[in-house]
Amino acid sequence: MSTPPADPLIGRLVDGRYRVRARIARGGMATVYVATDMRLERRIALKVMHAHLSDDSAFQSRFIQEARSAARLADPHVVNVFDQGQDGDLAYLVMEYLPGITLRELMREQKRLTVQQTVTIMDAILSGLSAAHRAGIVHRDVKPENVLLAEDGRIKIGDFGLARATTANTATGAQLMGTIAYLAPELVTRGTADARSDIYALGIMLYEMLVGEQPYQGEQPMQIAFQHATEQVPRPSVRNPGVPAALDELVLWATEKSPDERPLNAQAMLDRLREIEQELGITPIRTSAHSASREHDSGAVTKILPGTAVIAGPVAPAETETDNGARLRRRSARRRARGALLLSIVLLLAVSAGGVGWWFGSGPGSLITVPPVAGLTLADAQNAITDAGLHPETMEKPSIDIDAGDVIDSDPGAGERVEKESAVTLIVSSGPARHTIGKLSGSTEDEVRRTLVANGVNVDDDVERYFASLERGLVLNVRITPRAGGEPYGCGDGCDLFEDDDALIQISLGEVPNVVGKTVDDAVKELQDVELKVDGNRPEEWSDTAAKGTVIAQTTERPGGGSWRPGDTVTLTVSKGPQLFAVPDVAGLTRDDAVKKLKDAGFSATYAPFWSGVPNALTQAKSTDPESGSMRRRGTEIYIVLNVSG
Repeated sequence: MSTPPADPLIGRLVDGRYRVRARIARGGMATVYVATDMRLERRIALKVMHAHLSDDSAFQSRFIQEARSAARLADPHVVNVFDQGQDGDLAYLVMEYLPGITLRELMREQKRLTVQQTVTIMDAILSGLSAAHRAGIVHRDVKPENVLLAEDGRIKIGDFGLARATTANTATGAQLMGTIAYLAPELVTRGTADARSDIYALGIMLYEMLVGEQPYQGEQPMQIAFQHATEQVPRPSVRNPGVPAALDELVLWATEKSPDERPLNAQAMLDRLREIEQELGITPIRTSAHSASREHDSGAVTKILPGTAVIAGPVAPAETETDNGARLRRRSARRRARGALLLSIVLLLAVSAGGVGWWFGSGPGSLITVPPVAGLTLADAQNAITDAGLHPETMEKPSIDIDAGDVIDSDPGAGERVEKESAVTLIVSSGPARHTIGKLSGSTEDEVRRTLVANGVNVDDDVERYFASLERGLVLNVRITPRAGGEPYGCGDGCDLFEDDDALIQISLGEVPNVVGKTVDDAVKELQDVELKVDGNRPEEWSDTAAKGTVIAQTTERPGGGSWRPGDTVTLTVSKGPQLFAVPDVAGLTRDDAVKKLKDAGFSATYAPFWSGVPNALTQAKSTDPESGSMRRRGTEIYIVLNVSG
């Protein structure tokens, strides 16, 4: 069998900071790697969006926005999001690295979970999800694959909203089946989701943990979706009689067909679960990262994750002694034991004294806890670090959420213990990152949107359209509105801007059609086809060159100035054809006088060549052709019929 090709990302340094070590998992939207943050020297999980999704500007914009939303969640039961970025064509998300297993893997191994395990896991999931719902974030993809059970006992929910940002085309059949199993009826029938849709998915998960299988089965995703929309989830106790009635009712409440009949949000469901815990006398195992690592104290990991039991060996029966020699031997042994005990106590006190001295002198007791500084001004944060006996240093990092000059975080972080006089780096916000954008005019709308989104700019979904000499469909200009306030400015020829600025794209419609020489009907239709209006009041003028009813002029300047836009009104000037004049009566005039009168009326005159040699006084005009009084265009040639006078 051939060896599969090596992943090209393994070993790569992403964005000059994250060294990819190994691949953890691959899904329909992204691949997750374990990597090292070279700057902070810690392990992280790097989620890299698949290349075919990176080309989708709408999805990439939503990927960035939802990453920002998830990063704002601060709850011990939510997977932390540390960073998000773009390295060339690589869009990535930096998350907390939690070695362990998913809830799906636990259920695959144990099939059905105990009530204690179920309550513990559900309590943690609801705690994390309630924080999201309070922040206005809907998960939209609650399922066991997104619940992480860490090796140190922590339980966290991840992938807030990101998995649902993909289109249906990107999911394989297996992935679609996995999501369909937890799909709320309103998503099947209306395609809408809110916090109550997450509650429905939690109800299905709760049923699955208690019973060991999902309530709806089918070979095709549509079969399962149809059952979600038409059937009621059965009580878990029908399949597992050991399920308490209170948990039965909680499953039925969470999986009601109508969203209005379910818990309003995760907090409402958590409140009811904790009432059930008290009714059943169940105490869920709540662990922190510190306490969970000490399994012998809390037993957290062994109660959640499957493990092996330790069975003690047989106890030897006590020996029965009745002779005096034996009693003497026992007394001697007791005296030796007391002496050894006293010696042990003396040694223990000596060791303890030395240990106490070491603990507070150079051991853990001498360590100082880093104070919290996030959100403080730089001066206040420096004072807090100095007052704690530590040495503050600073570094800047762009941020759109923290004002410039305020502290984002520290390294080491708040709560970590370090030696006296250790350096603590204060990560100070430099405000939104500044970017230099190249020329945008002349590019397509999609190209410009991708460029702006990649630089953290909020691009308006609507565009402005103008008639211009630039080819139709290309970008004329981009108007940038600074997030910090101020007048909008153009960025068509390139500019400097900041992340979280707003942008409005202006598109060319090509030139206004030239309809001169066309019939009025054709001209009106052509202008209306490009969304221009035509003034019903159309002035008419005589024209010696344009046929009657054709357009001889159109307004070229937009009323009010500026560039023409759809909806503007164009005025057309229409030809009345050439103007006609009456041929004057020249009968009785001499030849030269007749010629002059015709020329003065705008006509040309001619006569038989013979009359050119006859003196003018001997000539007399008899008539004209065309005859006098007939209507003719200026410049028409008029023939004079002459006679000898007298």
